Amino acid sequence: MINDYVPILILSLVAGGFALTNVLVPFVVGPYRPTREKLSPYESGMTEITSPRERFPIKFYVVAMLFLLFDIEAISFYPWAILLRSFKFAGFVEMAIFVAVLAVGYVYVWRKGALDWT
Repeated sequence: MINDYVPILILSLVAGGFALTNVLVPFVVGPYRPTREKLSPYESGMTEITSPRERFPIKFYVVAMLFLLFDIEAISFYPWAILLRSFKFAGFVEMAIFVAVLAVGYVYVWRKGALDWT
């Protein structure tokens, strides 16, 4: 039984060793010459306009969370659509309730102004 997992263990050890080697070899072999440009964050080849420690408005995070919420909703539609015939009417009702709950959440977010950028 345990012999079935030996190849997976070997593959995991080889992959971990390869990743560790790729991370550690540049520190050992490569020169370390820090300059101001090398230590600054990458700005698409442009010079820095503001401090890299500038705060982002909370709206960006709210929109990101809403995107994740509705992305998960969209992902859940695919298996449901594939298996809709086997679910029959009960599966349709369950998905309708799921969509209704998400629609209520969307209306709530919209009325609270989370999607308003002005």
